[in-house]
Amino acid sequence: MNEYYNLSDGFKIPKIGYGTYNEEFENNKKAILTAIECGYRFFDTASLYETERSLGSAIRESGIAREDVIIETKLWIDEMGYDNAKKALEKSLNRLQTDYIDIYMIHWPRQTGAEDEDWKKLDVETWHSMEEMVECGKVKRLGLSNFLPHHLKNILDNCTIRPVVDQLELHPGYSQEAAAAYCKENGVLPMAWSPLGRGRENATIGNSILVRLAEKYGRSIQQINLRFLLQKGILPIPKAASREHMMDNLNVFDFELSSDDISMLACMPQTAWLGEHPDFVIPDRKSNPENV
Repeated sequence: MNEYYNLSDGFKIPKIGYGTYNEEFENNKKAILTAIECGYRFFDTASLYETERSLGSAIRESGIAREDVIIETKLWIDEMGYDNAKKALEKSLNRLQTDYIDIYMIHWPRQTGAEDEDWKKLDVETWHSMEEMVECGKVKRLGLSNFLPHHLKNILDNCTIRPVVDQLELHPGYSQEAAAAYCKENGVLPMAWSPLGRGRENATIGNSILVRLAEKYGRSIQQINLRFLLQKGILPIPKAASREHMMDNLNVFDFELSSDDISMLACMPQTAWLGEHPDFVIPDRKSNPENV
């Protein structure tokens, strides 16, 4: 992993991360240990995922120095607010077995979808609490997740410390061109969660455009997805369970898609979208109160 993006604060971050969402403790811990062996050094988690413990345990067991690993985690909607955010951070630090977070993020901009009329105030209140976390050294830098341009603008207009990243669902078939462009215009690196797509087609395997491009370049469909994002200046965070897929996801720096093919992928019909929208659809998931 010798390919990096420079964040707006000058920090270098690997161009591909490893996602830890939705695995049982032992399975997730084993997968993370394998990912470390494969060369991954940037790991994404969240209080909602209930994988912070397995990530912290795997990093300790691997023997790799803490400063050689980048940990990104998020507070969920029921952890927002000035005081709640402080408590959420301490719980995450305990679960991760670390004394600082490299990137701490607000996971979702609204608590109750379109009915949430006070979201701007709550987002800013939460952000100001997180800025104090940076000032005391428990957090190195701040980011956002699922913040569209109007959500992001609210933070940019009211912050002292600017966000360095915004994590969005991004992949061919749901590339959110306007949101990604707004991030870049404001010095915020767009990250891609679910970069291989979601739903019945499993990474949009059934899409004829991707099938044709995979055959053209002699690559897997997953590699075409990841290469598309990288050439658009987006940091993908794929999830993989096997060593083979982990390595496959890393081996995307020795070929390039043509400009015509990038355009074709960017203009694909909507496909493999998870179906969650931060202004209207709140994910039907809640953080586990036992996850403390």
